[in-house]
Amino acid sequence: MTLLFKSDIERHDTWLPALQKHLAGREVRLWPEVGEKADIEYALVWEPPEGFLATLPNLKAIFSIGAGIDHIIADRKRPAHLPVVRMVEDGLTAGMTEFVLMQVLYHHRFMLDFRAQAAQRLWREIPAIPAGDRRVGILGLGVLGRDAAAKLATLGFDVAGWSRTPKEVAGVACYHGAEGLDAMLARSDILVCLLPLTSETRGILNAQLFAKLPRGACLINVGRGAHQVETDILAALDSGQLKEASLDVFETEPLPADSPLWEHPRVVMTPHIASMTVPDTAARSVAENIARIEAGQPPLNVVDFERGY
Repeated sequence: MTLLFKSDIERHDTWLPALQKHLAGREVRLWPEVGEKADIEYALVWEPPEGFLATLPNLKAIFSIGAGIDHIIADRKRPAHLPVVRMVEDGLTAGMTEFVLMQVLYHHRFMLDFRAQAAQRLWREIPAIPAGDRRVGILGLGVLGRDAAAKLATLGFDVAGWSRTPKEVAGVACYHGAEGLDAMLARSDILVCLLPLTSETRGILNAQLFAKLPRGACLINVGRGAHQVETDILAALDSGQLKEASLDVFETEPLPADSPLWEHPRVVMTPHIASMTVPDTAARSVAENIARIEAGQPPLNVVDFERGY
């Protein structure tokens, strides 16, 4: 069995030992040293060149290095009969939950207000609000959304989540469908987007959605840049419909130098780093799925292309 790893070359030093550890006795090749293509049965990739995967005659499965799979869907020549496996691994989930909790707490405890006061040399208290009185809404109750929602609930926040189909998360009010979305938005003081990117969710963070939030709500987007309409975010911030926003993803990445988001006083921005795949735990997840395939079982976390994730 040979696995091809395709990502940025600077990631090779961290990924190769992890892959060799969990795929002991198997050959791991590092892009662009492909070698004999007929040997490659599995591909662990990020942004593969269009049409390349179709040139591997004995490929059995395609693994995404990250949680998103839009970079694979973008390959119009991808072998449609092969399973595409989303990256679900403990390190990625833990990292995302840490980041979401950090941003929720940042807004909950008025840190942007204190930052603005510090710039003016103002020493002024802002009374804290109990976590139980702060309503947090999570868009998307997949692996990442469920974990973040559950951890926020353990901190005492009033947490609700929304998904396309019914879900259950202990301690979390769960909504689904179009009617459920409006109800969840109406009770979200802080809204977190952890949706997959599909044709239905593209551009969902727009003026129409913001109007359904309580005035002065905060937005956290750690999903995909294509989820958000940045002109609508700016307008909502300037009107006060949104009080603040934490944005880790953007319509164009890297964010253009002339974007007003860089210097907006009510925006916390990070360069798409909310959570990174951890090589060791990710390699273990890939190895477990390869073992399933070789035992004649379907891999876990296969993308359903009708749903888009």
